[in-house]
Amino acid sequence: MNTKNPFLITGAGASVGLLGGLIGLGGAEFRLPILISIFKYSALPVVILNKTMSLAVVASALPFRASVIPFYKIAENWNIIVTLLAGSLLGALYGADLATKMKTHTLYKVLSILLVIIAIVLFFGHNASSPSEYLLSGISLLVVGIIVGFFIGVVAALMGVAGGELLIPTIILLFGADIKLAGSMALAVSLPTMIVGFARYSKDKSFSVIKLEWRFVILMVIGSFIGSFLGGLLLNYIPTGVLLPLLSIILLISAVKVWKHASGKET
Repeated sequence: MNTKNPFLITGAGASVGLLGGLIGLGGAEFRLPILISIFKYSALPVVILNKTMSLAVVASALPFRASVIPFYKIAENWNIIVTLLAGSLLGALYGADLATKMKTHTLYKVLSILLVIIAIVLFFGHNASSPSEYLLSGISLLVVGIIVGFFIGVVAALMGVAGGELLIPTIILLFGADIKLAGSMALAVSLPTMIVGFARYSKDKSFSVIKLEWRFVILMVIGSFIGSFLGGLLLNYIPTGVLLPLLSIILLISAVKVWKHASGKET
């Protein structure tokens, strides 16, 4: 199989975008195992490539959603965004630094475990609804928000993802936002968090993979946009009760495949 075939690359990007579009997210979690299993990139270049493509998708998604959730609605909730960013920016720096220092086989195992966690959160948390009563408020909510933001930033940096699967249920459950607003707020948190992680990765020698594979990145991003559009069109035709378990199973299978790559992969 010619893994540099432009139709294969664009098609793979479209499949990622389709899966992400069906759940209203960028789909980077699905892209990561594809980059490893089909296109045979090693662990750290995979994360860097995934981060690059995720950044492009997220940067375009925020203005696209402006017709549904105006920017002023997001700005009204600046305190929630700042709280999460206070943790996620530090988490992104720490996660990216950690990834560049890990041995390849260790990073594969970490990615595999994180895929399992994302699958669980996707299954149980994506349809979260705001609780009628909140256990936290004031300083305690601020502290917990920063701590949760930190861990989300670490996960996002380690996987090269936007972290929407974790951010959306967090914003709903902790801060009481409705799901549409939570999606746009998650993007507002993700974008600067990803930029910080991206800046840290730019200092590592593996960052050269972007220059070497720029055509690959462009084709995958184009495919992702096409797939996201199609996923949005199909959203009303596939029951959530079927969709979320199916996508969770895909992530679990991917996690097993990524784990297998850890054997004999050491730098």
